[in-house]
Amino acid sequence: MSLACQDLWQAFKDERVTFFTGVPDSTFKPWMSFLAACEDPAMRHIIATNEGEATAIACGYHLATGEIPVVYMQNSGLGNAVNPLVSLADSQVYAIPLILMIGWRGEPDRHDEPQHLKMGGVLLPILQDMGIPYTIIGPSEGNSALIVGKAVIAAREQSCPQALIIRHGVFKECVNRQEPETYPTMSRESAIRALLGEINHDDVIVATTGKTARELFELRETLGQGHSNDFLSVGSMGFASAIALGIALNAPNRAIWVIDGDGAALMHSGNLATIGHYAPQNLRHVILDNHTHDSTGGQPTVSPSVDFATLAKANGYCAATFVQGKTDFLRALRSHKETRGPSMITVCVRPGAREDLGRPTIFPTENKRDLMEVLRGRHKV
Repeated sequence: MSLACQDLWQAFKDERVTFFTGVPDSTFKPWMSFLAACEDPAMRHIIATNEGEATAIACGYHLATGEIPVVYMQNSGLGNAVNPLVSLADSQVYAIPLILMIGWRGEPDRHDEPQHLKMGGVLLPILQDMGIPYTIIGPSEGNSALIVGKAVIAAREQSCPQALIIRHGVFKECVNRQEPETYPTMSRESAIRALLGEINHDDVIVATTGKTARELFELRETLGQGHSNDFLSVGSMGFASAIALGIALNAPNRAIWVIDGDGAALMHSGNLATIGHYAPQNLRHVILDNHTHDSTGGQPTVSPSVDFATLAKANGYCAATFVQGKTDFLRALRSHKETRGPSMITVCVRPGAREDLGRPTIFPTENKRDLMEVLRGRHKV
């Protein structure tokens, strides 16, 4: 039986749980839409850049109020949250009660992408090893509101985190987020196509996780180009620029382009400082900014208040440009090709993707093998 978002909110509210923070997951997309649209003044919702930050924010909320917060995440994000959960919130350290709302991607016996299958299989053992009690919520798991209430009571009584594992199909579609009235003219896919038309044939691209990597793969197919010069970061959100840095420093005679998203770039923005410090001249960083976590359903990021160009320059990038529209983007690409790096171009794109967008048909290990052959000069480009 599916759960109405309003009913879950009421269950939390009945237990005085009104503070929510985290990074979204498509498993509970309707709940994320509800959080974005909820007009109940009792609710506080803070959009975090990564799950570890969200956990720390939640701990701060408890310290200030004595109440129990909720941290939501995809199970892949648990990796970001392990440190503050174990060394801050744990019952043997500061004993901070909170509720973890974790989307279960890669659930055993359920089809999913390769990057989710491993984490899906080890999720429950990881929580057990961390000493975090958990309860699974699914369409057939019984009264979800009652489960939530018991988890909150346990967190309060035991002064420790409690996890709610959310299976696919739990939530009914409820409230859709209010979309902005105007959009940039260029789509993310159009921007990637423009980039492919400007870079050199032997340049390497590192594409961030989600729809960006998927669109790059399909564009290469459409254009009759191979995939051997691309690294598709199908997992590890936020680390594409760090992967590109590692390649750029060790393949200095080849231009390395990283195609990033605003949510991914913000998730591990410390990468910018490391890139600026080591300053590889061959690194070109392109951020496609649509102000959303597009791959999990279009939930908002905090990028509208971020000036990526100023941030890049403050961290040591040699050049950084903000553009809107295809003409200015093409001009920036041509300029940055000739500019000493590291450099950054941030371009506004509209949210959304084609409904028929597919997924890479090559396995990650094949992608790795082909790129490594290219970087060693053994693969015909």
